[in-house]
Amino acid sequence: MLLDIDLQSETPIYTQLVNGIIEGIARGQLLPGEALPSVRSLAADLGINLHTVNKAYHLLKQDGYVQINRKQGVVIEPDAFPPADTAFKERLAKQLRPLLAEAICRGMLKEELDAVCSAVYEDMRSNELGGG
Repeated sequence: MLLDIDLQSETPIYTQLVNGIIEGIARGQLLPGEALPSVRSLAADLGINLHTVNKAYHLLKQDGYVQINRKQGVVIEPDAFPPADTAFKERLAKQLRPLLAEAICRGMLKEELDAVCSAVYEDMRSNELGGG
């Protein structure tokens, strides 16, 4: 599993971990039922505090992306991921608002925003489907 963590970023490291793992799942690089590194192992590999990894894993569990158990450790949810329900769509809209506001302030047109979103979506889907 390859995670790109920026220690100088204003984004908390645990958030970067969560985002990286979810992106790995979306791209098909992390498959349902696949084990993730142990908390200690991932912390050592990335040179970060083990409590940071633990927090990321627990947030992923809370959101339904992983299971945590004593025997297998942390595994990608083997059955089904949480649906894109109303609560998720509301959270997504809330997270998009500042990015869209900045894009509008910078003069981006709706068509340009749509193109960027489509390109990112297609990039992730093509990797998931084995095209990338």
